[in-house]
Amino acid sequence: MAFLPDPLPREITLNSSLVYLLDDASRAVGTLAGVGETLPNPHLLVRPFVRREAVLSSRIEGTQASISDLFLFDAVGEKGVGGDVKEVANYVTALEFGLAQLPELPLSMRLINRIHFELLAGVRGEDKTPGELRNCQVWIGSEGTTIQEARYVPPPPDRVPELLSDWEKFLNEDLQIPPLVQCAMMHYQFEAIHPYRDGNGRIGRLLTTLFLCARGVLPTPLLYLSAFFDRHRGEYYDRLYEVSAKGDWDHWLQFFLQGVAEQAKDALIRSRRIRSLEDKYKAILRDRRVSGNALRLLDVLFAYPFMTVPLAQRLIGSSQQGARNALERLRQAGIVHLGEAKWPRVYIATELLQAIEVPVAAETEAP
Repeated sequence: MAFLPDPLPREITLNSSLVYLLDDASRAVGTLAGVGETLPNPHLLVRPFVRREAVLSSRIEGTQASISDLFLFDAVGEKGVGGDVKEVANYVTALEFGLAQLPELPLSMRLINRIHFELLAGVRGEDKTPGELRNCQVWIGSEGTTIQEARYVPPPPDRVPELLSDWEKFLNEDLQIPPLVQCAMMHYQFEAIHPYRDGNGRIGRLLTTLFLCARGVLPTPLLYLSAFFDRHRGEYYDRLYEVSAKGDWDHWLQFFLQGVAEQAKDALIRSRRIRSLEDKYKAILRDRRVSGNALRLLDVLFAYPFMTVPLAQRLIGSSQQGARNALERLRQAGIVHLGEAKWPRVYIATELLQAIEVPVAAETEAP
């Protein structure tokens, strides 16, 4: 027996504890949005944050790759990294494609199908009709589970289009529902419909950022929830399931809003780390009277913590020798170091990687 979710409600009553959580989450997101609006170089934070999200969202689905693997992939291409990294890189491509389309296209199945195609193109899952709704029954359970033993059986394929039609209207209607709550409801319903043969979890998590950007809640895409979902993976699946099994919206909304608040505060701390490093490195280069190509390279280093001479040459528009000299100046200043591989020679900004990756639980939010 398959589960057929009801159409999403167009109004919802929040109890007092949810109102409190919504206020906390909204204030945290508002502060983060303010940071995004004041960034002189948005790529300073956006590019590393997108890649961290790609790694963590893909990890929930069992993909093994680190953010260092992904930055190395950006620097040297597929030959220098393992097979799982291409799948994670596809997540980056899909998310960046969706963000780029938002000024021109509303959030719609037309856009989401194209994002889904980017996610699965050329990787595991490419044989499962990327960009097309499923035409067969699927079910969710551990590997080898039969449909009779499955924990959750999504709607039959012939019911998927009508369910998605209502879901798409819900995304774009002017409702008296706070955007963060609407985002939580949207995410649940997408996962309940499970419209594709593969990639539903990743697309559903990716959509949370797209939705908040499309609604103007986030002027810059700095908030991502996969780190929270990964830390509480069992509860994440349980809360989604309990909406289907019991109609328990309250506990799902509570979980989602807690995640928003935690990850917004996490992003604020990481953004301060990264901006402090930028100030520190600029001061070092000023003291050394370094200018020109090295300073231009520093500006893009925060988006590309793994750097090669050809990549530096392309990013700062210099000669090969000019790019090599700039990298060497950053190395001499202790900003980057040479990786162990002899070829290709890769310069790595280790301190920057730590600012992006290391947990922030022990740090405070004080400015």
